[in-house]
Amino acid sequence: MTNREKMLAGELYVYDQSLKADGDRARKLCRELYTDISDERRSEIAHELLGKCGKNVTLTQGFYCDYGSNIEVGENFYCNYGVCILDVCKVKIGDNCFIAPQVGIYTATHPLDRSTRISGFEYGKPITIGNDCWIGGGAIINPGVTLGDNVVVGSGSVVTKSFPSNVVIAGNPAKIIRRLDEKSPKN
Repeated sequence: MTNREKMLAGELYVYDQSLKADGDRARKLCRELYTDISDERRSEIAHELLGKCGKNVTLTQGFYCDYGSNIEVGENFYCNYGVCILDVCKVKIGDNCFIAPQVGIYTATHPLDRSTRISGFEYGKPITIGNDCWIGGGAIINPGVTLGDNVVVGSGSVVTKSFPSNVVIAGNPAKIIRRLDEKSPKN
């Protein structure tokens, strides 16, 4: 297996020249988002950068990712300022999702064993975020997390485990603070 194949499979891998080239491509496209560009060009960059991209996708200034090609977003996706997605494994985000400023979504992790860690090995765990989710400002989504549909993550939360649909979660570590009634237009 190549290091890229190992990385995507969640196995130990080493960052090599092939991965560096992929990362350089992503960084170049992310830098262009910082410039004064048209909404049309911003949309083009999203479709060029991301592995799968629905209609109505907005990436604002300060968006950063490792590769981009491992990120899939659905329709009507809005990503606010300063969002960082470390996509060494798949990141799937559903339709109608909003990501507030300064959110971190991190699939990347490192071995706990010191000698393995310092030898340069790393690995990742995929993240899935369902449809109709809202991730509040400054929240962190850790490796391996799955969020169901219609999940609201409170600002500043650290999400260390998976949660079902129709809940508001908040805190460090995040926990369910409220269940959402799908029938009520205002919650």
